[in-house]
Amino acid sequence: MFTGGTDTTAVTLEWSLAELINNPTVMEKARKEIDSMIGKDRIVIESDTSHLPYLQAIVKETLRLHPPSPFILRESTEDSTIGGYDIPSKTQIFTNVWAIGRDPKNWDNPLEFMPERFLNNDENGKESYVEVRGQHYELLPFGSGRRMCPGISLALNVAYTTLANMIHCFEWKLENGGNDSVDMKEGPSFILSRAQPLICFPTPRLMPYPSM
Repeated sequence: MFTGGTDTTAVTLEWSLAELINNPTVMEKARKEIDSMIGKDRIVIESDTSHLPYLQAIVKETLRLHPPSPFILRESTEDSTIGGYDIPSKTQIFTNVWAIGRDPKNWDNPLEFMPERFLNNDENGKESYVEVRGQHYELLPFGSGRRMCPGISLALNVAYTTLANMIHCFEWKLENGGNDSVDMKEGPSFILSRAQPLICFPTPRLMPYPSM
């Protein structure tokens, strides 16, 4: 459980940063939100993240496109018929969370990284109400029901706080320092890791603590 929790959160942060590097306008919008709410004389703490809706939307959009566990395994408890398919009791069932998050029946422009889709305003229509805590079957990065991930609150808090400080405290550049985009290919793994590690370099933009 400990390994699964740390790996999935780390993978989510890696995908988030890759998407932000590929979408600099999103990065800048998040940075402006953090600067206006937190200022430039301290780091972001956990209690701050509830006041950063755009940051939260970035994490949700990352979980939609890059769910850390692309398949959720369940077992049927009784004979059932769903969509015309007979499913015997004790059948192992894989839910393709990755495909659900990219289904054009559920999402407008499903392959685009658009955190704005999760913000609560009229212009975003049907998608703005969708949450990641298992209430909506359009987005199930943590599963749903009694057997959903027990560490969801911890995982989200760590992801929000860590990503906020990565955005707030550093500028990020790719290895060659140019304008090339990050390769977003996925690797074969039970946890949805990148095909190649994300190699980028931080440059400090804030000095929240006095030098010793």
